[in-house]
Amino acid sequence: QLQLVESGGGLVQPGGSLRLSCAASGLTLDYYGVGWFRQAPGKGHEAVSCINYSDGSTYYSDSIKGRFTISRDRAKNTVYLEMSGLKPEDTAVYYCTARALFITTISTMCHMDYSRDMDYWGQGTQVTVSS
Repeated sequence: QLQLVESGGGLVQPGGSLRLSCAASGLTLDYYGVGWFRQAPGKGHEAVSCINYSDGSTYYSDSIKGRFTISRDRAKNTVYLEMSGLKPEDTAVYYCTARALFITTISTMCHMDYSRDMDYWGQGTQVTVSS
């Protein structure tokens, strides 16, 4: 079983930065895609970014492209989401997910359903952007 634990959320002013971490244990993330999804109050889950842990290929949603960067540290079995230029509309609970990829592309993974199509989920970390 794979366990995912997010950290790094908090309160930040508009224009500020945060780095979220998703630490995995139990299994190696090789052969998995790791995705960051978020859920704003009263809304459904939205894919933010995904990374193929093996080859490092990435996907970004249009809403955050150019502001967020996803990366991984294979020695630490951890995926990061560097967020800059934060806006109030980025306020949400951010969840880390993992899905075994096989022939699935990372773009396809980021268009899949959060609840139905992922294999593992973290508990979430709150990001609040407010002055």
